[in-house]
Amino acid sequence: MSLIPKLVAKLQRHPKRVVFPEGGDPRILQAARQWVTKKLGVPILLGDRAAIKAAAAKLDLKLDGIRIIEPERSEEFEGFATQFAQMRRAKGLMPDEARDAMREKNYFAAMMVATGQADALVAGATMTAASGLRPIFQIIPRLDNVRTASSLMVVDFDEKKVGSDGTLFFADCGVIPEPTAEQLCDIAISTALIAGHLTGETPRVAMLSYASKSASDHPLLVKVRTAAAMARAKAQASLLPLEIDGELQADAALDAVTAQSKQIVSSVAGKANVLVFPDLNSGNIAYKLVQHLANANTYGQILIGLTKPAAEISRGASAHDVFGAAAIVGCQAIDRRLLYGAAT
Repeated sequence: MSLIPKLVAKLQRHPKRVVFPEGGDPRILQAARQWVTKKLGVPILLGDRAAIKAAAAKLDLKLDGIRIIEPERSEEFEGFATQFAQMRRAKGLMPDEARDAMREKNYFAAMMVATGQADALVAGATMTAASGLRPIFQIIPRLDNVRTASSLMVVDFDEKKVGSDGTLFFADCGVIPEPTAEQLCDIAISTALIAGHLTGETPRVAMLSYASKSASDHPLLVKVRTAAAMARAKAQASLLPLEIDGELQADAALDAVTAQSKQIVSSVAGKANVLVFPDLNSGNIAYKLVQHLANANTYGQILIGLTKPAAEISRGASAHDVFGAAAIVGCQAIDRRLLYGAAT
């Protein structure tokens, strides 16, 4: 079974509220209707109420069970503006500027998640990546001991048996162009934690490069090698249940026969479910190639390293993609103890 149906079953037991700042978009409306139909919680659509109703009518979609909020008319508007002004006071943000920001639905949505009035956020269907990411990074704090917020893509194969029952986690594919070794370490740990939370499996993290266990001291290899060592040390110090290896080529990370032929023996080689790319070029290119050539389902960008779940999706996303991203961030919001027991 692919990942999303498994997450749907978890959300049916632990429903969540997901806010969509682009509430009038047809894909968002379709995903929200599916969210309600499957009894996963309450979708919250931001935007002009009349426009959303008209868009839903064109699609012949009912809005029962869907909450609609017009930010500027919300009773939370002034409070959100005041809180945002306080958050950004050190950056010189003035109260009037904070109120202007809260009129933008993506800022209002991020504030809803930050204040606990929604459990997760899905944005980006009609806006540039920068416009989608900026309010999230400005408003939602980073996790403790995480300096770098970044992103991952969930790549899901219906049949191909790789990763976690056909699911792989690619990072970073959308935020940091040229990560340092320290940033790669953060990306690896943050991605592994989400992979473990969603699958219930031990994350097996491969730090990817163009060579496997090379004797070369080329700077590109040294960076990945250093990042892998740092991530292992951080995981061990924090008693995190995950496995990390690198540097590894992609084939050695995914195929056991290839790993054996290259004499690479580890708990990760040949069975990785988390792939950490050395830079944004390689990560973004890889997931788009897999998406189009292997006909894989891809969901994201799922933002990582933050205290609250959020996704910044592509403007080319389908309603299916929107729903999948919502299921992922919704499940992130479920306490792990409810999913796997108090001992985890």
